[in-house]
Amino acid sequence: MNLTVQETTLPNGIRILSSAMPGARSTALGIWVGAGGRHECRTLNGISHFVEHMLFKGTTHRTAREITRAIEGRGGHCNAFTQEENTCYYARMAGHHLPEVMDIMTEMYLHPRFAADDVVREKGVILEELLMVNDQPEQLVHEMLAAMLWRNHELGRPLTGTQETLQRFTREHLLNYKKKKYAPENTVFVLAGKVDHQACVAQIKNQLRHVRRKAAPNYRLVTAAVGQEPFRLSFKKIEQTQLALGFRIFGRFDQRRHALRLLNVILGENMSSRLFQSLREEHGLAYAVSSSAQLFAETGALVIGAGVDSRRAERSLELILRELHQLKKTGPTGRELNEAREYVIGHMLLALESPAGHMHWMGESILNYGRVVQPEEIIASMRGITTGVIKNLAGEILRRKNASLAVLAGEDANLRETSLRKTLDTI
Repeated sequence: MNLTVQETTLPNGIRILSSAMPGARSTALGIWVGAGGRHECRTLNGISHFVEHMLFKGTTHRTAREITRAIEGRGGHCNAFTQEENTCYYARMAGHHLPEVMDIMTEMYLHPRFAADDVVREKGVILEELLMVNDQPEQLVHEMLAAMLWRNHELGRPLTGTQETLQRFTREHLLNYKKKKYAPENTVFVLAGKVDHQACVAQIKNQLRHVRRKAAPNYRLVTAAVGQEPFRLSFKKIEQTQLALGFRIFGRFDQRRHALRLLNVILGENMSSRLFQSLREEHGLAYAVSSSAQLFAETGALVIGAGVDSRRAERSLELILRELHQLKKTGPTGRELNEAREYVIGHMLLALESPAGHMHWMGESILNYGRVVQPEEIIASMRGITTGVIKNLAGEILRRKNASLAVLAGEDANLRETSLRKTLDTI
């Protein structure tokens, strides 16, 4: 299947994309901004996430309660998320309520209040969010790993910031950040479901008629000069030992990205994967074990995570590395590759059955690649990938020089750093 997309660029540079889905009675709306964690300076780490929160705290015309009531009172839902390279504000609603909801969301984008007392209160809210993360060791170990993969770089910092940076934020910081980073050139309105493209363009154009063209902000690229820390062992008052093994790899424009997607599925994305079958089903060492891949513009990471008993941490690491060695040595079987391919294609098609899935696909696609990548393009690429391609890719990226291992263990865990390092060196 291919998406039917209409696209309009306003004179000020703001783009509007829509995909009308026949038979849909609901609409998904996303306002995507190409600004996120990697656009922040060190002293303002977490400000992208803070701005995201503040856009829901009221505008010059509506209070925070009026915003949520106006959307939820029409049966809709609104939320947002911040990533390293973009931020998305989204809503879902019955199609006939789209004009009202779009009016509200556009107002949030244009005229957030950033009231000083709201800033103070929201610091308390985000502090609780930070404390919540601090109580989740499986998230903490991945923050540790990011800091190791991209040492002293924006990509290695937590999206939520820290307690120290959080306390620095002032109303002026927030206003200046939004003014500099939220530019027409990196803003995209994306709609899917029950939608009339021309009507949406007319409404958005009218609301944003005073917004002037401004170039999108830049960010610091990851080069060979950005260091990588190979190993770190930390202790905390927790029950399990958390392992996070990451490999710093290529970015999203690399032609190997589709093969990477299949490699990740084979390795650890689902219950059929090698890591799940080995550590959980065969050896009973872990409840949670998985792998994931994340690609940015010029860099990326393949990450393996597992929570295990500290007494079995070294054995678990050995088994993980055994699966990596086997994948590099022989590659996947034909059956594994076919099932991984069908898994990826099936999940993609299932997601695209909903307006929300259409909206997220188009938003990420247009900001990441400058165009809407069609599903059939990806499917065709997947069909051409062989077991030999996966084997070669495993050999290229699953190497010791690319690897970082973060270990977060309980305070009474009897883990030996020298032994863990020695095991890691066998990659």
